[in-house]
Amino acid sequence: MVGIDIGSNAIKAVLLTKTDSGYRLEGVAQLPIPKGAVVDHEIQDIETVGSVLKTLRKRFARKFRHAALAVSGSSVMTKVVYMDGSLSEQELEDQIRIEADNLIPYPLDEVSLDFEVTGQNRTDPTKVDVLLSASRTENVEARIGAARQGGFEAQVIDIEGYALGRAAELVASQLAQGAANKVVAFVDIGANMTTFSFVVNGEVVYTREQVFGGEQYTQAISAYYGMEPGEAESAKLAGELPRNYNFEVLAPFQTSLLQQLRRTIQIFCTSSGHDKVHTVVLCGGTARLEGVTQLLNEELGVHTLIANPFHGMEVAEGIASDALSGDAARYMVACGLALRSFSPWHI
Repeated sequence: MVGIDIGSNAIKAVLLTKTDSGYRLEGVAQLPIPKGAVVDHEIQDIETVGSVLKTLRKRFARKFRHAALAVSGSSVMTKVVYMDGSLSEQELEDQIRIEADNLIPYPLDEVSLDFEVTGQNRTDPTKVDVLLSASRTENVEARIGAARQGGFEAQVIDIEGYALGRAAELVASQLAQGAANKVVAFVDIGANMTTFSFVVNGEVVYTREQVFGGEQYTQAISAYYGMEPGEAESAKLAGELPRNYNFEVLAPFQTSLLQQLRRTIQIFCTSSGHDKVHTVVLCGGTARLEGVTQLLNEELGVHTLIANPFHGMEVAEGIASDALSGDAARYMVACGLALRSFSPWHI
């Protein structure tokens, strides 16, 4: 399946195949989305998003029409519930619907939900841990509809935070020795939303989203220097900002980002029982913001690096691997979705 990450500013897509030595990058593409078509990760204009996907579809061979997409934002919820380990699949499903009715603040006929048994409960061996995931059906159907208009057939609708955490295996070689067995925080800094996924031993143990991203940085540049938003974005990308911008705009934004990370790490440690985070992996379009890795290393006291999910990966002919290395951090969620090609799911 093609992993398709629909963000507020752009759509990113990745196609992977499996080889004896790991994964091979068969296709990768990124296209901008018109402003307002996606707001806070919810599709507002299905036709516009579908049109962008139709253009993006041409970057992949016709035979690859299946896609994995993800939902996120305020209409999505996940929760681990504990169930009797002796229940059959059908009994488990019936019980889950009862649990969901108590937990979800929407009528169940307006919600799409699924569940997955993640393993035996640590404190009670007679119970199993079940991950319950739910989203407003209109949010799910908007993605399916946009994909269909773009020439794709949606096979899997995932949760963005879990897709991000799944891509952890692709950056394992970038981590310090033994770090993958400890708490690794993946932080995807998008245009308007920052997604956190805390991973231990390859398992996502906690996810969180914050309305914060690179768009606020662009707005700060626009407001401070009296630029139009488009002009501010171009100046930011081209590095053509006034000499004092480091102190006037960049430093305050870096401080805000640091506060977001520090607060989320504290919440995670308090709720999870883990006493610290050992590594922070930055991804998303704002990951390469000047000085961020050094700032987090010094202020958080946590080893921080920028993700490259394509590091060491075999690359198909025609894909410029040199060009990918600078932009690779944007594709973490899309890679996590593409990896669903190699794992089972409910039909």
